[in-house]
Amino acid sequence: MNNLFKKYFALTDRGASDLVRASLASFLVYIVNMLPAILLMILFNELVLGNVKNNIFYIGFSVLVLVIMYILLRVEYNTLYNSTYKESANLRLDIADTLSKLPLSYFSKHNLSDLSQTIMADVAAIEHAISHAMAKTIGFFMFFPLISILLLIGNIKLGLAVILPIIIAFLLIVWSKKIQLRENIKYYTKLRDNSDSFQEAIELQQEIKSFGLAKEIKENLYKKMEEGEKIHLKAEFTAVVPLLFSGLVVQIAFAIVILVGTGLFLKGEINVLYLIGYILASIKIKEGVDGVSQNIAELYYIDAMINRIKEIRSTKVQKGEDKEISNYDIELKDVSFAYNEDTAVLKNVSFTANQNEVTALVGMSGCGKTSILRLISRLYDYDGGKIKIGGVDIKEISTKSLFEKISIVFQDVTLFNTSIAENIRIGKKTATDKEVKEAARLANCEEFINQLPEGYDTVIGENGATLSGGERQRLSIARAFLKNAPIIILDEIAASLDVDNEKKIQESLNHLIKNKTVIIISHRLKSVENADKIVIIDNGEVEAFGKHEELMYSSSIYNNLVEKAKLAEVFKY
Repeated sequence: MNNLFKKYFALTDRGASDLVRASLASFLVYIVNMLPAILLMILFNELVLGNVKNNIFYIGFSVLVLVIMYILLRVEYNTLYNSTYKESANLRLDIADTLSKLPLSYFSKHNLSDLSQTIMADVAAIEHAISHAMAKTIGFFMFFPLISILLLIGNIKLGLAVILPIIIAFLLIVWSKKIQLRENIKYYTKLRDNSDSFQEAIELQQEIKSFGLAKEIKENLYKKMEEGEKIHLKAEFTAVVPLLFSGLVVQIAFAIVILVGTGLFLKGEINVLYLIGYILASIKIKEGVDGVSQNIAELYYIDAMINRIKEIRSTKVQKGEDKEISNYDIELKDVSFAYNEDTAVLKNVSFTANQNEVTALVGMSGCGKTSILRLISRLYDYDGGKIKIGGVDIKEISTKSLFEKISIVFQDVTLFNTSIAENIRIGKKTATDKEVKEAARLANCEEFINQLPEGYDTVIGENGATLSGGERQRLSIARAFLKNAPIIILDEIAASLDVDNEKKIQESLNHLIKNKTVIIISHRLKSVENADKIVIIDNGEVEAFGKHEELMYSSSIYNNLVEKAKLAEVFKY
């Protein structure tokens, strides 16, 4: 049963076990709720049929019922609510842990706001369902067959009079909720489309005014809103009809029991005690049905949320083992890759980046350079061919182990709203203050850090808002120094810097890349002329590779890149 609950409700192992216990507790509570009715039957038996019992029996029975109800309700409360809050935390931790193992490709194809919605709002909704709906519904569906069998054994006609209306009502409720779910999906899809249209109109408001399209756009948005409301009204109307019928059936179930029971009593097939017993049973079952109908609505409501969690868990996780690597030569052989199945980005890319050498990737924007770096660092997994580090396929290396061996310095630096020291320490969490300061010195950061009000303890704002672009970039390089990984990847780190900052960063890099395997992307070909190997990428393929002097004579594409780079420098300065 644990596996069943994990599958259908996307719970953790602990959550599934707790739900089993909560469902059993709810089942027992439904049973114990019948005991007051049994006590009433015994009382009617005395009053109507004269089967007198001692007062001590009634007092003892009442006390026993109260004690049993107290114990079971306490157990049910603990299993429903206390365990629920633990599962809420465990479920969030489980999702976060799963997300941490997923490749970057997953996040590039999913909206981050949707993922945060899953972790916070979706889990909160499931938390509420666990404590209010799941266990109660499961407990009732365990209780209903048992009480139905007992009622049918007692008298098949009266049993059917109680059971059949309840079954019909349940079928109508389920039908109603399925219709509502289907129509709501259409409605929320339309709302999402409308939201995108509004956002597009807001972003293009100046152009809309310039071309005199404001009235046309406004009318189109109103039309979309009206279409959305029509879908909403249809969803509510189509769902409410079977729901009204189900409520009506439940309400007349009591009358059906009285009519059938009275007929059987007048025929002499049952005595009055049987009639009273079945009436009381129908009342108690109706109370359960009224609560469960609301619970079923909640379970249908969280269905989409459960599916989102399942989708995260079913995503293929990057696997591998921690491996010892003897050297850090990086070999790409016939590597192919596509972000989308129908659009190839890399086709049969082959080259080797040797240790103790600088390998530069050059080419026009969009040719696939950055994609190669993403594959080497296993932020994405390649589709075909092989990428090996030290002769080991990177798909056989765990991402944790691989990331420890790679330092990446991006053009777009990400900093956090904390101190300079803590931003650098991200490169190595266990680093001492002395190590942090040494990394800053090697990255030429000391000059501007010493000018800050609190030096290394200065808080730099969200994403380093108080720093210049060059200062932020040098902090990123300081992280790489601190990590001291054997593989260095540099992606367009000087593209938006002025000459002075670029010179300082270049001085920092000369220290950083010693005895490392270095792969660099740069549009400023002047900065890669001295690379040990330059690889020219053209439309996702390797057009040529070699040193600067060789390529100037052998590659027309490289010559074109050099000329364009010179023009860019002239216009920039």
